[in-house]
Amino acid sequence: MKIAFATTDGAMVDEHFGRAGMFSVYEMTGEDYRFVETRRFAEGRDTAVEETKGMGRSHDELVESKVARLADCKIIYLTEIGGPSAARLVKKGVMPIKVKEVVSIEESLQRLLETIKKSPPPWLRKAINSD
Repeated sequence: MKIAFATTDGAMVDEHFGRAGMFSVYEMTGEDYRFVETRRFAEGRDTAVEETKGMGRSHDELVESKVARLADCKIIYLTEIGGPSAARLVKKGVMPIKVKEVVSIEESLQRLLETIKKSPPPWLRKAINSD
């Protein structure tokens, strides 16, 4: 299954979903993980999404485009996400996971792998089995 991380540097989970200019994408099996690609939405912050907030359709279309480009991922790690964006991801079968503090992508992957090996919660078991 694919996992995406909202990041500013490719190493840390340190960005809000809407303003994230890039996501690092990894492929995870039940035993290991590997880096797949970086998906760029902007250089630096995604100011197009930020600047259209509260502007209705134009903002919604930008967010929907971001969701569509990440819809093949089962999990997205991020620092924050608005309710409407979270709902859009969940509707596509993607679970947004908010980290309480900035954490390394490597550490997040290790923790997820341990959870998968030990006792994954039902939503995670479903995501693993749908691949």
